[in-house]
This record gives sequence, C-alpha cells and structure tokens, in this order.
Amino acid sequence: MSTGKVWLVGAGPGDIGLFTIKGMETLKNAEVVVYDSLVGQGVLSKIPRSARCINVGKRAAHHTMPQEKINEILVEEAKKGFRVVRLKGGDPFLFGRGGEELELLAKEGIPYEIVPGVTSPIAVPAYNGIPVTHRDFTSSLHIITGHKKQGQAYDIDFEALVRTGGTLVFLMGVTALGDILNALLQAGMEKDMPAAILQKGTTAGQKRIVATVATLEEEVRRQGIETPAIIVVGKVCALAEEFAWYEKLPLAGYKVLVTRPRDLISSMAEKLRLLGAEVLELPAIRTEPLQDQSALTAAFDQLPSYTWIVFTSPTGVKVFFEEMKKQKRDIRSMGKAKIAAIGNGTQKALEERGLLADLVPEVFDGQHLGEALSRACQETDKILIPRAKLGNRELIQELEKKEGLIIHDIATYDTFYERQEAIDESKEFDAGTIDCAVFTSASTVRGFAAATPGLDYKKVRAACIGRQTKAEADALGMETYMSSCARIDSLVQLVIELKEKDQKN
Repeated sequence: MSTGKVWLVGAGPGDIGLFTIKGMETLKNAEVVVYDSLVGQGVLSKIPRSARCINVGKRAAHHTMPQEKINEILVEEAKKGFRVVRLKGGDPFLFGRGGEELELLAKEGIPYEIVPGVTSPIAVPAYNGIPVTHRDFTSSLHIITGHKKQGQAYDIDFEALVRTGGTLVFLMGVTALGDILNALLQAGMEKDMPAAILQKGTTAGQKRIVATVATLEEEVRRQGIETPAIIVVGKVCALAEEFAWYEKLPLAGYKVLVTRPRDLISSMAEKLRLLGAEVLELPAIRTEPLQDQSALTAAFDQLPSYTWIVFTSPTGVKVFFEEMKKQKRDIRSMGKAKIAAIGNGTQKALEERGLLADLVPEVFDGQHLGEALSRACQETDKILIPRAKLGNRELIQELEKKEGLIIHDIATYDTFYERQEAIDESKEFDAGTIDCAVFTSASTVRGFAAATPGLDYKKVRAACIGRQTKAEADALGMETYMSSCARIDSLVQLVIELKEKDQKN
C-alpha cells in the first residue's frame, strides 16, 4: 500500500461559519480524523460517516493523550495509506503544536499540507465587539500563552509587553488570571487599564466580563467564568459595549440541534445561524436507493399511462430522476402526467429539475396530500407514487377512499438511522447545553431516538414542523411545540418564540 498523507487543519474558534472552505473540502475527503477537544461541534458534525475518528482531546490539565503519542498516530495512519486529517481548534501553528507534529512527519517522509484556521485571539474579541487594533488606541497586537507549569514562574518579559502599549491577548490563561494581572501591574501597567475575559467566544456559550487590570480577577470571582476563555488587555476593551453586535441577534446564545437526512443540505440550519444561533447539525437518518429498482423500471415502461406522479420528499425526487437517467430517459418520458408534491422542499427539488408541481396541499402531510389529490383526481386516474420503503400510510388511506383509482405505490429508497461518532447527543441534553431540538419529519424524530438510547426525553424541547412530527415526539415524552404551518420559516419563527419565552421566565 502506498503512503498516505496528513493534513493539519485549523477548525477555527467554534462557529462553523468560521471554518474555511479549504478546511471543509479537506475534511470531506478524510479517511481518518484525529481531533482535539477544542474543535467546535459544528465542525465535528461534518466529519464524513466513512471516516474513522480518533479523539486525542487536549485541554489544560486534562490531556487525553501525550503529544508524542499523537505524533506517532499521525505517522502510523499515514503509513497505512490513509488520508489523515489532524483537526485542531483555532490555527495549527498558534500554540497548537503543529510544528511539533510536522517534525516527525518530515523525518518519516510523510507528505503533508497545512490548512490555516481562523484564530481565537482575533475572532473571539471581534464577536465581543473588541477590535484588537484601532488607530486611536493601539498599533500592535501581542498573543501570549498564559499556560505555565504549576509552581513555576512565567518565562515572559511582562515589562516589555507593557512598554509596547499594544493589545495583549493571553490564551490558556484562565487558571492563572491573577498571576497574569499581578505581573502586568508589577511591570508598570496602569491599574485602570481596561481588561476583559471572553468565554466560549463565537458559540452559544459566549460570555464577556469587562473590567480593569486591577478589578478583573474580582469580577470573575463574582460573575463566574468557564473555559475555554481568553484574556484581553488594552484600551480597545473599553469599546466592547459600544461595538457589541453578536448578542443583539435574535437567537444569540441559543444552541439548537437540527436533525436531517445526511444527504440533504439543511436550509433550516442556515436560517438559524443567520439569526445568531449555534446550530448542531446532526444527521439522524440516511437514505439509500434500493438495490432492486425493478418495480420502478416497470413503471417507467408505462409512464405515459399515468395521469399523476406524486412525490413525498426531496429524496424521492432525487432517486426517481437518477433512475430515469440510468434508464436513458428524461422528462419527455413522463408524457402528460400531472405532478403533486407534499410540500415546499419537494416542490423546490422538482423546480431544480425544471418541473412545476400542479398540486401542493395547504398542510404539508400525507393526509392532506391524499385529500387534495383525491379531490383533483378523476375516478379512473392512474397514480404513481415513488417514495420511501416505509412511506406514510395516511396518503394511501385517503386515496383508497375514492373508488376506481389505480394506485402504484412503489418503494424506491430505504431509510436508516445513524449516530454521530464524535458527538454524544445524550450527554449534551443531560447537561442541558442544548436549548431546543428541531425536527422536520417524523422519521428524523425516530432517527434521533435511535441515536440516543437511554436519554430521558423529558429533557428534550422539540420544535416540530407538523402534526405527525409532533405526535412522534409526544410519544417519546418530549416537551413539544408545533409551528403554525409546515414551512421552514414558520418553524424558525417558533424557535425564536421559544427563546423569547425563556427570557421572560
């Protein structure tokens, strides 16, 4: 087997929107992912299902694996011929020990690439309204590791730092906050110099405490702070309240779990992120076309005889047209058949293929689709329904009420439940770190349940897109809420209302 390759990839400070395009493309092609505990969950959720994950989670005083062992793992996996992504919080070369990992790779002749990441000393202050440089205040920025071995003094020239008059950013220094502030004061820094500590920046856990070098330690004792956090010292900290923007977004500080089929891009997640939410986007189900498509192929042979073709999901649309292509057919084969779609997502999938739906029910579920279609059909109409193997029965039950209809309900794809290896969803809900779970179909509720065995579902607040989805969540004992109509925008509005309800309480 030929030698593989290693990519050192910076995952950014937490917000998946700050993960670079090159980083995302590299991760998509990974066969082995070696990741740190500081990598944002949004990025971890993008690890491909086929990749093997190795957690080497390092955090101050809680090293899962020694650095030397991590270096060896990278070499071992690459020598097996794998594409290895070393996923690191922030940037690999800023206190990320990327250089140490490269030394052994270079020595062993392993090919490698570096994909820089957005770094927290700039991004986290920015999310807190603090520009690390400002012409009126400072012309330099200094990034310092605040980590030191217990019982030892800092090997830092604090007097030189004070003389620069620049913005100082200390990483990994929360446990030594008092030592850092005292060292700056002893080096001649003014007591009233603005200083801030910034917790979990760019995520829903973001929190800011702004004080002075003389008072920040006491304020932290009074208000509390969690790691990871960074310390910023300099006049620019005084601009935080004036320039703050993140907390003004409607869903700032709100962490939302969005479940979806693995192969579909979630417009829901995108809309929530634009409103400031931290979105944990986890595939609860994956869909795969059936190996045996003989029933669909037989239906293709008589396509012109169908008066209606009914699609109940974007996946159903995708599989139908992929199979048509395999059979060397195109939309001309569909003759004069009218097209029905269960809702907006399916309607959009059809439009992308140049087809407009003739019928979309007012309420996007099987029962209402069946009722609307039954009213629109003639008694001798022939209906083709290519859909999931475990399709909703309500659609067929409504159509069967009308005598004379010829219904061909054909399974074209199957649904499988899955879980994300790198993220423990049950642990997140047990800890109360997820404010709300969003479900856009009953099958995603079932997939979520399959991925979280043993979870007390009373701890899950569920925002559901429709009646059937809510019923599935109710059956598990979740605290459920339903959007006013079965549209993505309505569901987003429901999430906003849930956050407002929390703030009032």
